[in-house]
Amino acid sequence: MLSVGALSAFINNTAAVAILLPVVLGVARETGVGASRLLMPLSFASMFGGVCTLIGTSTNILVSAVAEQHGLPAIGMFEFTPFGIIIFAVGTVYMMTVGVRLIPARRSSADPARSFRINDYLTDIELLSDSVSVGWRLGESPLVRELNVVVSEISRDGEHVALPPPDTILLAGDVLRVRASAEKIKRLERRVGVRLRSGLRARDTQAFASDADDSGETMLVEAVVAPHTMLPGKTIREIQFYHHFNAVVLAIRHSGRLLRGNLNHAKLRAGDALLLEVKRDHLNELKDNSSFVVVSEIDLPRFRPAKIVPAVVVVTGVVAAAALGAVPIVASAVIGSVLLILFKCLTPEEAYAAIEWRIIFLLAGVLTLGVALEKTGAAQLLSSFITTAFGGWGPVVMLSAFYLLTSLLTEVMSNNATAALLAPVAIATAETMNVSPRPFLVAVAFAASASFMTPVGYQTNTLIYGTGQYKFSDFLRVGAGLNLIFWVLATLLIPRFWSF
Repeated sequence: MLSVGALSAFINNTAAVAILLPVVLGVARETGVGASRLLMPLSFASMFGGVCTLIGTSTNILVSAVAEQHGLPAIGMFEFTPFGIIIFAVGTVYMMTVGVRLIPARRSSADPARSFRINDYLTDIELLSDSVSVGWRLGESPLVRELNVVVSEISRDGEHVALPPPDTILLAGDVLRVRASAEKIKRLERRVGVRLRSGLRARDTQAFASDADDSGETMLVEAVVAPHTMLPGKTIREIQFYHHFNAVVLAIRHSGRLLRGNLNHAKLRAGDALLLEVKRDHLNELKDNSSFVVVSEIDLPRFRPAKIVPAVVVVTGVVAAAALGAVPIVASAVIGSVLLILFKCLTPEEAYAAIEWRIIFLLAGVLTLGVALEKTGAAQLLSSFITTAFGGWGPVVMLSAFYLLTSLLTEVMSNNATAALLAPVAIATAETMNVSPRPFLVAVAFAASASFMTPVGYQTNTLIYGTGQYKFSDFLRVGAGLNLIFWVLATLLIPRFWSF
């Protein structure tokens, strides 16, 4: 928890969890500890650390932008740090004492096939001249459409093609390595024009693929669908999964349910765990793709050890320049990004792919929303309603109400959307009460980044949901107490760090 907390204070929380997710799963498998016992603390710790600095989470930057738009001072790089450290310490103690007792122990198998309870066989079949599939494209052939089997390899004239494209024309004499259940194999035996050869259990294919030194061999991997990418909301067929990723989806774990069989019309969601069959020489491409987080420990990620020192120096310089007020955080970050490219720590393509366009457009939308709320009087109307309801109890109770409202909304909305909606209202409310808006903005920023009760309120929770085999109720059971503690802490301590 200390590692991910320190890391997420200076990089995006989701990125911090994605980096450490395979490592934590490896530790779980080596020690025999249930992965669920480790992944939820990993996600929560990233949120604890993210509130410690301005750049720890995009929500802090967004709230700072709203403050500047309303003529208030921007939030300093380490302005949140003293209170953030208290939050981090209390949250860590809670997770290590109470939280760990409430998290169910669900083990994640080292073998992806076992993890997804796949008991299929790999069977070699030969297409004879009288087979109805001869002359058909692979993806449209009766063999694939009617029996819904996965063809892992085609052998033709001594050549082997792993994960053949769907438009491959089938010929008489082709030997197809097919992944199918025992029931489907029995149906294959009864088909005219098909001759069965050997069979191999799917759980043995991991060793089979690992021992191969031919780049054309395939392997099984487990990957999690990342939030805010092109995949959520689309079906396997709509994505044209094979053409985009050179991999075949064998199973999907979604909201605690396993989906197998015909997956072409299965709609993907953020946090879904996919069992994929992929060519060995395409594995690194899959790992580098921002749409997935590959979590199975099959191969080591590619690092650039020679670039560690310049990368650390540049990032340290970015933080120092912004903290000392030498340049604005935006200018400091842009300069740092350019330097990372010039020092070849990143390629221009990697830098472009890392841009969070949704945050940029959201910031633009927030500024427009703020103007609209002011011009139409909506912000004043909302603040008057809230002031009428809670204003008589004083600013501390009002701050507590804002924290609670933000905390509840962020469980069902995105954290940035919640902050964008409530930050302008918080400023208007403070002005109505003739007090400083700073404590209210801090309450909104912290509460929007403290989503512990649902797997959909924050991206890191979504990322671990499928891999940890959690249920929705697991987050509610562990996170409710944490939300309550943070609410009390915020009510008591924010006025001490930021006076009214």
